[in-house]
Order: sequence, then structure tokens, then C-alpha cells
Amino acid sequence: MPDKTYDWLGDVPLQWNTFLDTPPEESDPDEALVFVIPVPYDSTTSYKGGAREGPRAIIEASRHLEDLDLELGRDISSVGIHTTPALAPDVGGPEAMIANVRKAVRHAAGQGKLVALLGGEHTISVGAVQALAEVHSDLSVLYLDAHADMRDTYMGSRWGHASVARRVCEVSPLVLVGVRSACAEEISFIEKEDLPVFFWPGSLSDKTDLANVVTELLSPNVYISVDLDVFDPSEVAAVGTPEPGGMHWEEVTNLLNAVGLRRNIVGFDIVELSPSLGPEAGAYAAAKLAYKLIGYATGK
Repeated sequence: MPDKTYDWLGDVPLQWNTFLDTPPEESDPDEALVFVIPVPYDSTTSYKGGAREGPRAIIEASRHLEDLDLELGRDISSVGIHTTPALAPDVGGPEAMIANVRKAVRHAAGQGKLVALLGGEHTISVGAVQALAEVHSDLSVLYLDAHADMRDTYMGSRWGHASVARRVCEVSPLVLVGVRSACAEEISFIEKEDLPVFFWPGSLSDKTDLANVVTELLSPNVYISVDLDVFDPSEVAAVGTPEPGGMHWEEVTNLLNAVGLRRNIVGFDIVELSPSLGPEAGAYAAAKLAYKLIGYATGK
């Protein structure tokens, strides 16, 4: 139902600080299919900080998106997109923050919502996967990242950004794509566990072949985690740990679209944007990618 709170302003234009700048009458949480949850957290960052500013920058950039997506040929926002208040950082440590993310995602998923997390550092993904694994017993995770994130511990913690994929694969099957940086410990663990990791570039860097093979490895219900450093820095430079030689826009979107067509995307996150570390185009790319993921997830 339309929100009457601001009727006293009449027809004065307002900015809502929501994804797509969506006004209350178009983002009723009861009717919206999608919950966008900003998580401005970067406590375990080890190189360049600033990911806590990522959600704000993505939301601000999203105001300039067109509702009509030319690739999909439809107004994606018609499914209803509700932006929640940001989750406050918890100074109790990453485990406390993960628990808060888990609660928020579990509540939204329990209402049948598609959950879209805007980070923040990659650690937040652990809480989302934990929550969705409770809802979907057959959950698998598509994890796009320049780094393997498979260290058991890093800088004294098992819950930092360098251990996210390791913690995720302890909860749900995981397919990792785009890796071009890993330590010896991570390579040993990947080989020992025979994990499906697609290093970049690799023998399956062809867009169609990669999409076909990766999709076949995923279960019916999929959570997608996108660390923006999976992109080549020439396309998204504003990340805390950039790596040269990354994926390009169409390679990423082709893969994500294929997953959306053949699997049920139940949630996703876009993480590790540090707006001060690169051109503002990075925030716009992140916003557009979030919008496209909503479209890929709701297009059936």
C-alpha cells in the first residue's frame, strides 16, 4: 500500500536512498519479491580498506539505472524491490557479524524473498549461505573471485575474507570461478578435496563452454557470490585486492544468465567494492550487475 507519511510534501521530488531510488509505494515489503540488504562491513580487510562504503555507493549509482534492461527486454523492477535498512557493523568480530547476516537472510528467505546482499567485505557471504542452507537442503554456491579464499585461517582468524570459500564449502557444495591468485596451502586443499575450481584464464574461458560446464555442477537451488575483483581491473578497479588478467563483463553476465535460465537462484551478494580506490564507474557496474542478477533470478 502507498506510504502516506510524506504526503505533506506534495509533489516535491525526493531521493529515497533505496536501490533504484524506489519510493515507498513501489517497494512494499509484503509485496516485493526482492529484499536488498546493505551490509557496510569490512573489519577483516588485509590490504586496501573501504569496502564498508560499497553498499552506499552501489545504491547511489543505482538511481541512474534504466528500469528497462535491454538484454532481458523487460522492466526488472516490476517484480518489486524492497531495500532494507543497512545492517550495522558488529564490533564483536566477524563471527558476530556473520550471525547477524544469517538472522537477516533467514528471516527474508523464510518469507520467500530473493535476498540480494550488497557488501561490504566477502565475509558476509558466510552468514547468507548458512541461512539459505537451512531453507534449501540442496543449496550449492557459485563463487566468483580472483582469489581462492581457501585458507583455513588468516591473520589469526578462521572467519576473515581470505577464508570465506573454505567456510562456505563446509556448509554447501561450491563452484569457484575466476581464480588467478592462491597460496600453496589453498592449492593443496583444492586438490585434496577435488573441488571444482576454474582458474582464469583457463581451458574453459570460452563463454558458452564455461557456462555449460559450471551450470551442470550446480544443484537446483543456487546462491551466487560475486567478489568484484573477479573482473579485470580495467573494468572494475575500485576493489581492495585487485588482480590483473580477470574476467570481462560479458563473460560474467553470460555465465550468470545461463545459471538463471537453468537453475533457481535463491540469493546473491556483490561484495568488496571500495569506492575510493577507483573510478565511480565501478559502483555503477556493481549496481547494474545487481539489477541484472535480480533479472536473471526472476525471469522464469
